[in-house]
Amino acid sequence: MSKNVAAIVAAVALSTAALTTDMAAAGTTSFATAKVRGLDIFYREAGPRSAPTVLLLHGFPSSSHMFRDLIPLLAERYHVVALDYPGFGQSSARSFEEFKYTFANLADIVDEFTATIGLKSYVIYMQDYGGPVGLRLALKNPDKVRGVVVQNAVTNVEGWNPEVVASFSPAWKNRTPETEKPLRAAFSAESTKFQYTHGATRTQRINPDAWVYDQALLDRPGNDKIQVELLYQYQDNVAQYPKWQQYLRDRQPPILVVWGNNDPFFTTQGRDYFKTVMPKAEVRSYDAGHFALEAHAPEIAAEMLSFLDHLPKAK
Repeated sequence: MSKNVAAIVAAVALSTAALTTDMAAAGTTSFATAKVRGLDIFYREAGPRSAPTVLLLHGFPSSSHMFRDLIPLLAERYHVVALDYPGFGQSSARSFEEFKYTFANLADIVDEFTATIGLKSYVIYMQDYGGPVGLRLALKNPDKVRGVVVQNAVTNVEGWNPEVVASFSPAWKNRTPETEKPLRAAFSAESTKFQYTHGATRTQRINPDAWVYDQALLDRPGNDKIQVELLYQYQDNVAQYPKWQQYLRDRQPPILVVWGNNDPFFTTQGRDYFKTVMPKAEVRSYDAGHFALEAHAPEIAAEMLSFLDHLPKAK
């Protein structure tokens, strides 16, 4: 074999290996931790790192585990990252005394995490707690946010079920062991299962592993203090609504709203509000509950891919 032919064969082999690796990366989720302020922040990652990034921000009482079905569907064309906040999933769950569990602090950790792993820009996917985390992140880094996907997260008071507000507000006004009881009930085993199953119409698609996994982590010693504190701190998110609404009006980020219409916590008024402040918002509704991804991941992924494909290229 001549040197030229050998060089060509070697080059083809190298290209094939690189292509194979890239294809494997696109279809395979990897798991890692990053150090942020001395905390181990666990994250899932898939897709080519050269592609635009989608940053998935989870809700309560879940973790990046809630995106297990969505990640591979997006990763064929996009770089996808989903982390666990401190106190959730596989990330460090420092004691209440060692880490200040506020939404502002969670957002700061996420911000530092994105810098640690080298994310220059991203589309934010926000569900439940992901809303107050993601919007704080967007206010800090408006030029890094290429777009927003909202799934059952609210920025207006009307988006709340009044019964939930009535249950939580006594603790927000006067925190005592008695007024905390509704907050603690929110992460009981019964409540965790309820969050996944209430309003779900495709019950055959609801994987019980979801709430079993969440509950096992919620039940860790000391985790109850973390969860009660964050539910108590949620009142600060409500106070931030005017600021977040102004951001949406002023910046008009490209936005896709994918909504489970049977959510027992957040009403369709929360869904419709995004269209009010951002007339170009794309809104898709599903006959689903709070965790719409559990039964509608393929449909939501298809809408997301279409949305992502039409975004302006990252600078």
